Amino acid sequence: MCGIIGYIGKRNPVEILIEGLKKLEYRGYDSAGIALKGNDIEVIKSVGKISNLEDKINNSNIIDSNIGIAHTRWATHGEPTEINAHPHTIGNITLVHNGIIENAKELKEKLQNKGIKFNTSTDTEVVAALIDYYYKGNTKEAIEKAIKELKGSYALAIINKDEDKLYAVRCESPLILGIGEEEYFVTSDIGAILPYTKNYVLLGENEIVTLSKDNYIIEKDDTKVFRKVEISNLSIEDTSLNGYDHYMMKEINEEPILVDNLVKKYINNIDKLPDLKKYKNIHIVGCGSAYYAGMIGKYLFEDDGIKVECDVASEYRYRNIIYDKDTLVILISQSGETADTIAAMRKANDSQVDTLAIVNVESSTIERESTYSVLIEAGKEIAVATTKAFILQVLILSLLSYKINPDDKYKEDIKKLPQQLKVLLDKTGFYKKLADSIYKHEDVFFMGRKVDYAISMEGSLKLKEVSYIHSDSYQAGELKHGTISLVNEGTIVFAIVTDDEIRDKTISNLEEVISRGAKPIYVGNVDVNYEDKIIIPKVHKKLQPILAVPPLQMIAYFVALKRGCDIDKPKNLAKSVTVE
Repeated sequence: MCGIIGYIGKRNPVEILIEGLKKLEYRGYDSAGIALKGNDIEVIKSVGKISNLEDKINNSNIIDSNIGIAHTRWATHGEPTEINAHPHTIGNITLVHNGIIENAKELKEKLQNKGIKFNTSTDTEVVAALIDYYYKGNTKEAIEKAIKELKGSYALAIINKDEDKLYAVRCESPLILGIGEEEYFVTSDIGAILPYTKNYVLLGENEIVTLSKDNYIIEKDDTKVFRKVEISNLSIEDTSLNGYDHYMMKEINEEPILVDNLVKKYINNIDKLPDLKKYKNIHIVGCGSAYYAGMIGKYLFEDDGIKVECDVASEYRYRNIIYDKDTLVILISQSGETADTIAAMRKANDSQVDTLAIVNVESSTIERESTYSVLIEAGKEIAVATTKAFILQVLILSLLSYKINPDDKYKEDIKKLPQQLKVLLDKTGFYKKLADSIYKHEDVFFMGRKVDYAISMEGSLKLKEVSYIHSDSYQAGELKHGTISLVNEGTIVFAIVTDDEIRDKTISNLEEVISRGAKPIYVGNVDVNYEDKIIIPKVHKKLQPILAVPPLQMIAYFVALKRGCDIDKPKNLAKSVTVE
């Protein structure tokens, strides 16, 4: 959530900053702004889309500059207004900030008592004021003193009106240093600077990087830090639409080839994956779709005879967990930077139990700090609503389960998955037709049992995320314990029915809602006599969710399209939730 890009070099930074912000739009935002450093500092901000900021810049006589910082804001402290948008300036210091300062109120009161006046209700302005308060001619020293007082999370890009330098520092929020040809960048995401460089350095927590036009220095506690220069394997192609109208549709259609890649990598080399046989207890932790992927994993591992708990990370981090030496904690996160999941991982690490990261971003915090890690290799996922990353998370969980209990049927069926996915995704006309019957509704329900319930939760989340339709998922057996009272004539009810053991039970529950007027949409691997149905291939039960979810992703996309929603950047949502 939020996005930062900063530049120092020989070029005018405006185009670099604006194009970088566009690459960061997927993170979610409500306002945007830039600050340019010339003989003075010029700040331009706007509410809404980056195009609004571009219009203001194009209508301004901007200063000559080769240093700048820019930001897309997702409001935490203070309403999404122009005055609250970043960058913020107090005295000499102008900065942008991702994260949340938890003790901002106390720091603000302290600074106000010293005569400092504030113009906004943001925690970010407090950081600028604190650094400026400590500034006595040495910016790095002022930053060092300020961050010792900050509680919470932050990624900061900072400029001083009296210096031709750019500073950056991070704690629990992602920020990297990009290294170009006689130019440097700081950014929340490597994708924002790919047109200029693939070379980057990961900044450690509370390491301050000082950038001038011809070099950089990383320091912590007055000691120089030397870090390896990494090379990103992403390409500009990964961030382009490739002819699709939206990233969400592009990313859904990448699923067959990405599944094929992972299947070929692991199915005949299963020893490359961690062996979970030695663990008697598994805890799976994630947020949003990652949590639902974890719920599918719970059913898979329980069938393997392992006791499994699955928790939302924001709850798990505060529970009084009693671990034993035979416990493994699996952390699932697309970005590897999800704040609550990081906290859950560190809780497990502090208790000296093994942790396994299932993430998409190499060298992310969760990938680096876990005992073991497996990359899902989804490439860049830009749409806020995850699609391909979810499918690959489930695939990795499925492969880990297969390693515990291998069988020939699984190995045979997994090789068919890519082509089966492709066939399912090619039925766009069918999904558009279903979307036509759904998009005017304001309430939609999903139902299922066991693993089908986990699938239904992800289907429901996808629909509500991108179409803004109120959508909920329920255990099919619980419908008559209250929820069935919400069913009216014409209510859309999706029934997920892929589990052979409880198929008849779920069908009975579906008939109960039909008798109350519901309009059913059946998603299953056995054909039935319903008008609206999605029949998916019947495969090994450990693979079935991988075929059940993509049709639900397609329906969510086309419903959102019919409703005129901002599909790739849904309101109020962020791609990577890096604050609690």
